[in-house]
Amino acid sequence: MMEHVLSCLPEEACGLLGGEGNNVLSVRPVKNISKSSYRFRMDPSEQIKAMFEIEEQGHQIVAIYHSHPVGPEVPSELDKNEAAYQEAAYLIWYPSGEKWNCRAFVMMAEGYEEIPIELDP
Repeated sequence: MMEHVLSCLPEEACGLLGGEGNNVLSVRPVKNISKSSYRFRMDPSEQIKAMFEIEEQGHQIVAIYHSHPVGPEVPSELDKNEAAYQEAAYLIWYPSGEKWNCRAFVMMAEGYEEIPIELDP
């Protein structure tokens, strides 16, 4: 996932995470057709392909990830307004000095709430 985030700079990266329950078992990068450092819009055909691949593995979409190359480290207004899969977590990768960090959120009608995550190196 981090490799994909870095390869998309200076634009936002985005993709889907498949798995079971709270466990991520696959990463499916998807092209950002917005070509922007401030928003993402998944390429519809790549998104559908990724969704089918996750389903074919017997998994579900457990999270949607994207990056905020220029911040903030929390969901933007666009993120909140365009969150289409409220049953999935939203991971945001953001730069912090020389390294990148990740935070996870659940989106709700009234905003968002941060949830704990554990990342494998």
